[in-house]
Amino acid sequence: MVIGALVVLIFKPNNQKSLKLLLAFSGAFLLAITIFDILPEVFEDNPNSKSTGVWIMIGILLQKVLEYFSQGAEHGHVHLDKKSNQIPLLLFTSLGIHALLEGFPIHHNDDILIGIIIHKIPIAMILTTFLFKTKIKKPYIILFLILFALMTPLGTFLAESLSMLQNYYKEITAIVIGIFLHVSTTILFENNEGHKFNITKLLVILLATGVAYIV
Repeated sequence: MVIGALVVLIFKPNNQKSLKLLLAFSGAFLLAITIFDILPEVFEDNPNSKSTGVWIMIGILLQKVLEYFSQGAEHGHVHLDKKSNQIPLLLFTSLGIHALLEGFPIHHNDDILIGIIIHKIPIAMILTTFLFKTKIKKPYIILFLILFALMTPLGTFLAESLSMLQNYYKEITAIVIGIFLHVSTTILFENNEGHKFNITKLLVILLATGVAYIV
């Protein structure tokens, strides 16, 4: 999150095509990490595999509800009134819950951390760009971004510190899998303009998948 915001503040990138490809890479990488690493983990030695599937579906539906309030900011769709001078609380709350849950499985798997970082960079760039186009005061925007950046580490801290959460690790991770599946597939399949075949995007997706498999 911090990296993406700093890139926008320092370099002020305007190439939307490159940003979309970066977003596609992040979505493919997140999807691949989920399938290669997290999904097998929750089903390994799991006598309640069907209930785990239910928790994954709950995660997908939860993300759908969160996106109702965030309007799709998790996958690069930011819709803010440029004349607004108020911090969008619904957006912050939705993104905060999303980021908090993302932090739960990290302490069990470093690859997930890499996936989340790569996923967050283009999202942070898009979010920062749109916020700075509004009339919201700059200190409030920076505070918003800092708090948002802290939510995922907070989720990891809670998962490591609270034994109650540790007892439900597989259930919470299954919810996160559902969230990741929804977000990543939306990034990959919703952003095809006019559903046209894009060889560049396909190569980016294949590259991200290969990198995820290697790590």
